[in-house]
Amino acid sequence: MMERLVPDSMTGSYDEAYLNNLTTVVDAITAAGVHAIVDPHNYGRYNNEIISSTADFQTFWQNLAGQFKENDLVIFDTNNEYNTMDQTLVLNLNQAAIDGIRAAGATSQYIFAEGNSWSGAWTWADINDNMKGLTDPQDKLVYEMHQYLDSDGSGTSGVCVSETIGAERLQAATQWLKDNGKVGIIGEYAGGANDVCRTAIAGMLEYMANNTDVWKGAVWWAAGPWWADYMFSMEPPSGPAYSGMLDVLEPYLG
Repeated sequence: MMERLVPDSMTGSYDEAYLNNLTTVVDAITAAGVHAIVDPHNYGRYNNEIISSTADFQTFWQNLAGQFKENDLVIFDTNNEYNTMDQTLVLNLNQAAIDGIRAAGATSQYIFAEGNSWSGAWTWADINDNMKGLTDPQDKLVYEMHQYLDSDGSGTSGVCVSETIGAERLQAATQWLKDNGKVGIIGEYAGGANDVCRTAIAGMLEYMANNTDVWKGAVWWAAGPWWADYMFSMEPPSGPAYSGMLDVLEPYLG
């Protein structure tokens, strides 16, 4: 998203057509009374290069947050799935984003901070422990983690490891949140439309429902007409997950 929004540089001028389209979508979502997550889906990169300037990243976020600072239902997600990066840099980029967002006057919105190693929940406590050092003057910081249930946690297979793997992969992250007085959200999760995954997903959501002091929700990946027959598509009326998994999720919606 970053290159489409600011094609010349992170601190450069907007592509006005893209900004207008983004704003139209965000306004339509929030007008319905629900939250819209603004997520630069860039993996800690800009033009395929690791973002190394915290100053530029802070400016990017100050400029972008300024566009939505009056909309309380917007959530700012600092970046999608930082990976294979210096751990201190990931911490500092997240802090720069927080500082830029608040400097823009966007003080009522939640901020989602993502971690290194694809922001995986199952590895969070080991890899992203330094993220506990992030500070937000508005105290509206939420740690966004992702969790898939295939053998390598990548979400590239619809085969889940076991019926209990969903809850198991959240245990260490749950304890980390509790130990550090933080709250989190699962910003991506999915499993194939089969009996093992259905049970594993239900178990994961039930585990989160029993730990709502630290878990604030979960977001299924993914939906939208462009996904066509993607194995995790929640797009009605015929997405594989819509027809094969929605009933598992429904008791936890709301």
